[in-house]
Amino acid sequence: MSCFVNCLSEEDQEFSDIKNAAAEFYRANRVPEELERALGELFFQNPEDVHGYLANYFTNLSSQPLISRLNGKERYDSRGQLCAEAEVFCMICNKEKRISSAAISSHLGQKDPFLDWQAKSEERVHHVKTAVHWIVEPLNKMLKEQNPCDQSEVDQKLSNFFMARHREEKEMKEKEEILSTSEQEVEVPCSPPEKKKEKKTDKKKKGGSEKPFCPAEPPEPVLPGCLAIGSVSLAVAKSGAQIKGMPLYKYIRVLKNPEDQGRFHIPVTLVTILSCGKTSPGKLKLLEEVILIPNAGQQVKQIITMTTQLQKEMMRIMSTSSKAGVTQAILSDSGVLPLSLDRPEQALDLITEACNNLALELGTSFNLAMNCAGPDLMDYTKEKYEIATGVYKSPDELVAMYQTLISKYTAVVALIDPLRREDREQWEKLSNVIGQSCVLLSDQTNKPQAPPLPGVTGVIVKHVNEITVSDLITITSEQQGSLLLGTTSNESCDDDSLSDIAVGLGLDYVKLGGLTSAERMTKYNRLVSIEEELAQRGILVSKQYHSPPLFTETEEEVI
Repeated sequence: MSCFVNCLSEEDQEFSDIKNAAAEFYRANRVPEELERALGELFFQNPEDVHGYLANYFTNLSSQPLISRLNGKERYDSRGQLCAEAEVFCMICNKEKRISSAAISSHLGQKDPFLDWQAKSEERVHHVKTAVHWIVEPLNKMLKEQNPCDQSEVDQKLSNFFMARHREEKEMKEKEEILSTSEQEVEVPCSPPEKKKEKKTDKKKKGGSEKPFCPAEPPEPVLPGCLAIGSVSLAVAKSGAQIKGMPLYKYIRVLKNPEDQGRFHIPVTLVTILSCGKTSPGKLKLLEEVILIPNAGQQVKQIITMTTQLQKEMMRIMSTSSKAGVTQAILSDSGVLPLSLDRPEQALDLITEACNNLALELGTSFNLAMNCAGPDLMDYTKEKYEIATGVYKSPDELVAMYQTLISKYTAVVALIDPLRREDREQWEKLSNVIGQSCVLLSDQTNKPQAPPLPGVTGVIVKHVNEITVSDLITITSEQQGSLLLGTTSNESCDDDSLSDIAVGLGLDYVKLGGLTSAERMTKYNRLVSIEEELAQRGILVSKQYHSPPLFTETEEEVI
């Protein structure tokens, strides 16, 4: 080896780095004479390749990159709210390098758009600061010297850490409740007259003919700091992909199924085209958003072009129309058109009119889904859904209303969260009355471990809070029915990882939001790039579905 090193120094001064690396490796590992002879022969036979080959050769012989430290930072999401970013640093060739970073969306439970906004903001700040503390201190110590390419072990450690903190929080709350109840028993003695009054009211309720109203299920507690778990997990996955020299979508496919490395398909890309509900002007609250469902097999570019044309035509109609319930066309912060409406038919009529003007056949060129946000509409004082300002419907009346809408607008092939989870009887009724013409989807962000609802054939999953990359792989491997990966209303400052995740997991559907927000367009552009790359390599598969609705298990793959 010494003669080989000397030869390098005599030939070219540019070989000095390689010479030093070779000499250091030789002293540390005592290279056998056979290897020394082989390297010498390689150099003399093919000296022009010495820069690339020897550099790569000795790099491959170096130690496996290990996590040297984690760093947490406070960043801002698409709505100007704080989020936590995790950075991963690794030791590579005796140098510390920043490999990747990630920031996922935080989800604090049930939506409460305008009530106690200041308290909600303070709660979010507390969550983010706790997450940053977790990343910088306990998680940093826990994952130091960990192999970033061992995703399952990293995620297991993250999950164990979260569960330990969750148990601590639960025990603390239980102690506080015991103390508070004991103090109340001492301070407030029981009053016999009050007991009699309570019994009378109970008798009235029991004697009524109406079915008892099912109260709201307790919300899933969100542990402060939990979004550190998901952010670190994604950052480690991105680091592993970079170290392995492969795109994130391929790396996730390897994690999910190492033997399945053949072909990929692009998920059917659902695009939000209208924003309604509580956050938009007007009386209508029932529709949170209307979503375009393109036909399977359409390229992402074609979907974006068609949706943009449709959206511009709707804006033109809105700006020139004098119809009641239509305001000037201004895009919301989520990149979609907010409408001032009184009835859901107005939104669907606007889309129909725009399609007619563009010679698009609604129900053939594309279909629609309605995100109804049912869980947020219940007025518990009246025990009815407030579908519009001052307009209330019982669960059975709402089922009848959905049936009428679906029969009139046949292009609507999916309803997302039409009812509360507690109204299981009405979910089953709705599934029976709409039949095969429309499917029911449920957003499981609030209740990730909840039992399936009657009639639901697909669920929406989101990468939020403590959900790790391994959790997403497990969910997509075990879930029965259709899966749709969706975004939250407050996009994180992370780049385009959601598109890679959807492709890598082999999902059939992905929902990326509107076409104007910069954060969402980054994800759409990434999906376009992945599609082009797969097509160039000849490993892109087009999935064809037998007939609408698309959310069915009957499908076949066509190359």
